[in-house]
Amino acid sequence: MTNSRAIVSVLAAGRRAAPLLLGLALLSGCSSHNDEVPTPQAAAAADLTNNLGNGVNLQPSYYNNGNPNFAWSLMKQQTKIKTLRIEIDPSRVGASTAANWISQARSNGYTNLICTYHYYGGSDKASDLMTAANWWKANYRALGGNFTINLCNEWGSHNITPSAYAAAYNSAISTVRQVYSGPIVVDIPGYGQETATAAAAVKGTGGTKINDTNIILSVHVYPNGYNQAKGHNLQSADLDDLGSAGRPCIVGEFGNTPSGSVDWQGVVNHAKSKGWTVLGWAWNGDGLGMNMVSPAWSSNATATSFTLSSYFSTVYNLL
Repeated sequence: MTNSRAIVSVLAAGRRAAPLLLGLALLSGCSSHNDEVPTPQAAAAADLTNNLGNGVNLQPSYYNNGNPNFAWSLMKQQTKIKTLRIEIDPSRVGASTAANWISQARSNGYTNLICTYHYYGGSDKASDLMTAANWWKANYRALGGNFTINLCNEWGSHNITPSAYAAAYNSAISTVRQVYSGPIVVDIPGYGQETATAAAAVKGTGGTKINDTNIILSVHVYPNGYNQAKGHNLQSADLDDLGSAGRPCIVGEFGNTPSGSVDWQGVVNHAKSKGWTVLGWAWNGDGLGMNMVSPAWSSNATATSFTLSSYFSTVYNLL
């Protein structure tokens, strides 16, 4: 989800703001058919997605200098929450602050963690993606390691070509591989909605191919989602298109705002029918009201008591 401070310009553009078996059967949750025999690395990524479990996003960078109350005790009562995707904005918080979030999550029993570099959403500059990669190279071990890297939140616009997307990710992934050998979550372009572009980048049909097979493709699902390459609003069939790339897939974000005509609940349910992990936006930290608990950090980040919000069931019922 794009930081709420950047929402106006994105909405003006008419697109979504914001926000262990080796074999083809292991990948079937993401792809109905793929002639490429998966590598051991691709199988490892598929195994991770099979074992992550569904969960929620957290966006703590912007509140109380990155030190909000996470309401862990309330979260632990929601037993369908298995995986946490933690957004880190290095322009707002240092690695030591993010390391504290990760430590808190682990101490409260959450071991399935995806950590995301939350900046440069919608950018097509390869240098921006490389900045994220270099940040991971410099900070992965300082953050405590042993979590899944989501290289950069929503890098790549609706207009990026498959070849440019693949080339940028090849360089960035190569840098991250200097410190991290696990599966890398790759947000597809167009704020997580250009499924055809991402699939072509993986297959190499657009020219340059994403070489690393140990990746997980992540789509983001909101009511105003738009698939420009297909010329239509995001729909369930687009997930099948993404899955045709033969890589494991997840729904890295989903929620009910901003308004639009996408059957976003139907798309999320289709993803679940394919065996994909789905991660709701957001436990707390959203600036548009998509917070599963009350108070929102935007109004009181240091509250000592939290309750489930009216939005909670919107996400939780889909986990």
